[in-house]
Amino acid sequence: MKLSKIPLLGRVVIAIILGIFVGQFAPVWFARIFATFNSLFGNFLSFIIPLLIIGLITPAIGELGHGAGKLLALTALIAYISTLFSGLFTFFSCQAVFPHILSEGIDTGVLNGIEEVAIKPFFTIEMPPVMDVMPALILSFCIGLGITFLKGDTLQKAFLEFREIITMIIKNIIIPFLPFYIFGMFLSMSVSGQVYSVIVLFLKVILVIFILHILLLLIQFLVAGAISGRNPLKALKGMLPAYATALGTSSSAATIPVTLQCAINNKVNSTIASFTVPLCATIHLAGSTMKITGFALAIQYFFGIPVDLAAFIGFIFMLGIIMIAAPGVPGGAIMAAVGILQSILGFNEQMIGLMITLYIAVDSFGTACNVTGDGAIALIVDKISGKKLSAA
Repeated sequence: MKLSKIPLLGRVVIAIILGIFVGQFAPVWFARIFATFNSLFGNFLSFIIPLLIIGLITPAIGELGHGAGKLLALTALIAYISTLFSGLFTFFSCQAVFPHILSEGIDTGVLNGIEEVAIKPFFTIEMPPVMDVMPALILSFCIGLGITFLKGDTLQKAFLEFREIITMIIKNIIIPFLPFYIFGMFLSMSVSGQVYSVIVLFLKVILVIFILHILLLLIQFLVAGAISGRNPLKALKGMLPAYATALGTSSSAATIPVTLQCAINNKVNSTIASFTVPLCATIHLAGSTMKITGFALAIQYFFGIPVDLAAFIGFIFMLGIIMIAAPGVPGGAIMAAVGILQSILGFNEQMIGLMITLYIAVDSFGTACNVTGDGAIALIVDKISGKKLSAA
């Protein structure tokens, strides 16, 4: 089987296993090769992040503005509230659990990897970004909001093409090379001698997030059932085909036909379902938000970094907006969130690498949570639009 035919999750798992195994006996010169690659790849990520923010967020805001309407505004508002709730629910739940299961922690030096075991890259190339992350965010909002007030669409078309370029970079450069980056990271941790303690803590965190994503779906459908007057458990059961499809495809877009049919089977008006399901596949990423929030908090515990409540809450509010602009490619959500992980939470290169690894490890479960939650939003929009929007 060609490497390109193996799913991203499979490549990441192979990279982790090989990194742990090879690190047991690899010579220093071999480790330095991957130290050099990780240095170059990490610098490239730092360079591309501001461009990624501008290329994804600006046209996303412009598109929402061009399609403004009551139904769009209602759906977008409910999706954002759901995403915020997911982030806050995850944060406070993990705050209560992590101190007990991650109490042993990991030495910060271990996670600093190559530098701590005296394995240096052969060379490095500085790639300073064209601007910092926060100016890129502000510029994106200013231009995106400005586009919504313009009657012409020349600027929007230009940013849509720029988004295509950024998406191509993510899909054809960043994502394919991620397994090599992760291999180098686990190679360095294996050389340092504490990779097994890292893996054990990873598994604990993944188990917590899996349990939380089941609870989140129950809460979403309980709320949707209360508003729509439908049986929440029956409605959730009706979305199981979409959940299973998303597990297999790891793509919200590819699951749209199944999600749409499930929503219609749940007695959502076909017109409402045809609008809300494709839209929510783009803007409602509650499952992805849960993963990013939980893993970010876990990594702060890993590194012994005190959790700043105000900063983390601000991060969650901003993450809800960032998720709207996340590209529909494997790992796209975490790549879109890298900028605010750095600017708000102060994550360094090693932390970002661990975030990407954890995120991809449960990518399909996050996608399944996203699309199943879309069914709950469709129920709510169907009920509210039947009362208000039709009357208007």
